[in-house]
Amino acid sequence: MVYSSYARAAEVITSELKLAHLAISLGARHTGGALSAAEKALAGRALRGTEVPTERVVGQIRGQIEVGGDPLGDAFCRLRDAATRRTYGAVYTPDALIDPMVAWTLKQEPDRIVDAGVGSGRFLAAVARRSPRTRLVGLDLDPLATLMTRANLAVLGCLDLCVLQDDYTTLQLPEFQGTTAFLGNPPYVRHHQLTSAAKLWAQKTASELGQKISGLAGLHAHFFLATAAKGRPGDVGSFVTSAEWLDVNYGSIMRKLVLGPLGGESIHVVEPRALPFEGTATTAVITNFRIGEQPESIRMRPVEALTDVGDLAVAGRPVARQRLVETPRWSGLLRTSTVAPEGCVELGEICRVHRGTVTGANAVWVLRHKADLPESVLYASVTKARELFAAGTVLSNAEMLRRVVDIPSDLDELDGADRKKVDRFIKTAKRAGVDKGYIAAHRRAWWSIGLKRPAPILATYMARRPPAFVLNQADARHINIAHGLYPREELDAHTLGRLAQSLRAGIRLSHGRVYAGGLTKFEPKEMERLMVPDVTILRGHDPLTAAVDG
Repeated sequence: MVYSSYARAAEVITSELKLAHLAISLGARHTGGALSAAEKALAGRALRGTEVPTERVVGQIRGQIEVGGDPLGDAFCRLRDAATRRTYGAVYTPDALIDPMVAWTLKQEPDRIVDAGVGSGRFLAAVARRSPRTRLVGLDLDPLATLMTRANLAVLGCLDLCVLQDDYTTLQLPEFQGTTAFLGNPPYVRHHQLTSAAKLWAQKTASELGQKISGLAGLHAHFFLATAAKGRPGDVGSFVTSAEWLDVNYGSIMRKLVLGPLGGESIHVVEPRALPFEGTATTAVITNFRIGEQPESIRMRPVEALTDVGDLAVAGRPVARQRLVETPRWSGLLRTSTVAPEGCVELGEICRVHRGTVTGANAVWVLRHKADLPESVLYASVTKARELFAAGTVLSNAEMLRRVVDIPSDLDELDGADRKKVDRFIKTAKRAGVDKGYIAAHRRAWWSIGLKRPAPILATYMARRPPAFVLNQADARHINIAHGLYPREELDAHTLGRLAQSLRAGIRLSHGRVYAGGLTKFEPKEMERLMVPDVTILRGHDPLTAAVDG
């Protein structure tokens, strides 16, 4: 809710120091235990460097907190831009996700609730409003975040509270007798921003749990790992994260933890168009778990809109544990039906879908100009997804495309003059170390990249928009930024055009895999599962009414 009084009060919060000073005025120094050294330092700078907030402003902010708002967190999100917050994994969770997660957690009747990436304390505040006697623990590395949490919970009169400005992964939680619930939004920080010490901790902890973790795993995976290590049988949890771990290779540690020590109960995936996280076009997944249990099935479901999240305790379709064990990518299991609509078939029944060739060194093999090479080894090729988006429905002209060098593996196929030009090119590439690259070293002849024949339909497969399906009238080749659709039987131009039209009309982002930042990817087999009208309908002349579904 937005009140005019709050809008006026928020105008005075023009810096992070003023925000810290306001948190102190609301009682942050006297709630949640002793301040850390970093919190004391920030509080000192705020008190020395900013004016004391007026009683009216403090009263207005207090009133907003009392009726369920988070004016401190909202001010923080305004002062610290989304790009900077994402760098530190500070992606704040909306009430539409917090409320059902808190409701599920409290149904488990925990004695203590731990939020390991507490932010401004939104989850703990929601708990305090519903269950004021529950013991609360909040952790965050950011001292401004922990000051905001202390302030919010001071206003709500929370007495049984411990706030720690510390690293959840390495911190030993305070001793406690009773059931703990782990609740919140683990910070999403990419692997290349993690320290070597953090990665070593993850490897050691995973090994102690009988697991392995990829060095490409992000901080949210570390939080799952830390929870599995800190939790005890009987503890429970509800985490919301980006959904990419359901499918990517480095998410395998999270899938194994959910199937193993964490004891996954349910998985609820919110589609990216619902915008679950403000400023971030990504899919959210709520994972509920019971540590120490290994149920025969886990409930899974897709959620189209934030208003549809509902009761996490009952929603979802059971997916057998063994099927999850055997399936390396889980998002495909969210489909509720595999039955083709009448008159439709899977695309794979009509076409094989193949990703384009991996060159291993585009800077060498992809040329803007023809260079001093024979025409016989230069192929007009789609090398950028935007070339297909720009083409619209038909790629009819290859003149503007780059040329890809594809030399025959048997150099004796070339005549004398052409052979000399190719030999010079190969020597130059070898001096650049191209032959030592992983891809080149595993080719039968390192200089022959092996372009596939022209595909009648070309498709993009990774973007923040639905794929483009383009008729390839230019007979262009393609590298691995696109997929080629190759009919299993010869199709005339009319039928191919209708097939591409039906794919463009019916494709949805939800058919693919969504990664952090909103990128959606379609692997070849995923694209082959798309529903299209069968060949009989495609060959006809009636308007196409069948849409891609399933």
